[in-house]
Amino acid sequence: MRSGLVHLLPRSCRRGRPLRFGLLGAVIMLSACSSTPAPTTYDLTAPVAAARHSNASQILVQPPAAIAVFAGRQIVVKDAAGTISSLGNGQWADELPALVQARLIYTFENASRLRAVARPSSGAVADAQLISEIRAFQIETPAGEAFVELSAKLVSDRTGRILNGRLFRARVPVAAIDAPHAARALDEALSTVMLNIVRWVSTTSIPSRDAPET
Repeated sequence: MRSGLVHLLPRSCRRGRPLRFGLLGAVIMLSACSSTPAPTTYDLTAPVAAARHSNASQILVQPPAAIAVFAGRQIVVKDAAGTISSLGNGQWADELPALVQARLIYTFENASRLRAVARPSSGAVADAQLISEIRAFQIETPAGEAFVELSAKLVSDRTGRILNGRLFRARVPVAAIDAPHAARALDEALSTVMLNIVRWVSTTSIPSRDAPET
């Protein structure tokens, strides 16, 4: 019976351990050896700052496109050689594109400089769509920086024509390469990027969907 219990245990737990326990002890030990702490979940915030110009347009904010490494919930670390890893003791509150989309919408709403902003799934009629891509969202070593880069395009909802496009990026020093410091620095970098996107959209000339064709 004892030899059978030993084979139930992970190899790391079998090595060098005396077999002086019964069935209950084996079950408790198996649980202790196989359990790993759940990662801490971190959210992203929507900054509050007024844009300098108002815009009477209605905007739909699409979820950002992203390659696989930025499409999940992991907190990404990239070294000077381009090797990518993740901080296993931390994760984002949602898949990153959905989370960035939500916080970008909130940032527009906080600035109160558009007539309306919504998700495409809302069914709202818009003058333009904000289409973006997450090009970087990572902690970079050995520089010790959080780096966020988003490309953004404003596309006429009526004609499909690109009205304007721009690349936004921000870098923030990170005090330590661990989940709490990484999440805080990436959140700060994203806040800078989102505020700049809101200001950019508020100063872009966007034809009304109802305007007559010229």
